[in-house]
Amino acid sequence: MSSHLLSVDSLSRDDVDHLIRVASRMEPIAQRRKVTRVLEGAVLGNLFFEASTRTRVSFHAAFCRLGGSVCDTTGFTFSSMAKGESLYDTSRVMSGYCDAIVMRHPDQGSVAEFAEATNVPVINGGDGPGEHPSQALLDIYTIDKEFALRGKSLAGAHILLTGDLKYGRTVHSLIKLLSLYEPMRISLVSPPGLEMPQHLIELVASRGHRVETRESLAADYSDVDMVYTTRIQKERFTAEMSEGFSLSRDYTVDKAFMDQRVNDHAIVMHPLPRDSRPDANDLDVDLNADPRLAIFRQTDNGIPMRMAIFATLLQVEDLVERDMRDVPWFVPKTFGVNDVER
Repeated sequence: MSSHLLSVDSLSRDDVDHLIRVASRMEPIAQRRKVTRVLEGAVLGNLFFEASTRTRVSFHAAFCRLGGSVCDTTGFTFSSMAKGESLYDTSRVMSGYCDAIVMRHPDQGSVAEFAEATNVPVINGGDGPGEHPSQALLDIYTIDKEFALRGKSLAGAHILLTGDLKYGRTVHSLIKLLSLYEPMRISLVSPPGLEMPQHLIELVASRGHRVETRESLAADYSDVDMVYTTRIQKERFTAEMSEGFSLSRDYTVDKAFMDQRVNDHAIVMHPLPRDSRPDANDLDVDLNADPRLAIFRQTDNGIPMRMAIFATLLQVEDLVERDMRDVPWFVPKTFGVNDVER
């Protein structure tokens, strides 16, 4: 693994397996059963120039769980970039303050440009329609855990990716990581104009995977092992695309689709946020109590995986367990009302 995490292109299968192993060792801390101070004194710069809740707070919490402290910046308005400061200058200045930096920016390639000016580890928290490597890693970690519970392997699995496959940076990173595994079948379903970029399809196919494109979810998916659906990224649409665009029920993942067209053992994932308004036709809330819905287990898995990323980049992954101790405060048996007790 390189000194930064900017794209999943920098990760080998061995890197991914290493991060999964480290994340697994972080579980007692992420689940609030143990604490560690291995990064005590270290400072994270959380630079989010685009809206975020889960990713920003997740990175913040992960660094704090390792004993570090966090400085947050959100939005352009309150940053020196609003005064015309370059990415180079911002990077060099923040490097003097922080031991690691997470950055989200609306322009594709901006985080990589930022990282060129510093030797401090930089993590890409999302660069426009580009990539979201930490999300893909927590997704792979979730799939690995969920499949293990079901006695499955990714080898030969059937994966359905649906929703906004053009602007959805999470699926861009995820499909690249999936391509590092043994051959599998990947079905792609998206509204017209929001198809997966062709170069990504060709990359995955070149690595021995079977990739097929379908027009809608109104088909037989009874052999699917995982459904990964994404929100339509309307904020990235051109004015021409936005005019008159609406998403039909043909692209909605709901209980009827899962019960009638999928099966009882498939898992449902979503990078969140999902649009829960009735007319949004995103991942439906009628699946909230369905055990196949893994989205909240998925978000919970973001903490140990992002802890693993920090620990690996800052080279303390072998010190964490030596520093663990029991938590002294009350921790509920489950975090959510529909959760299964761990």
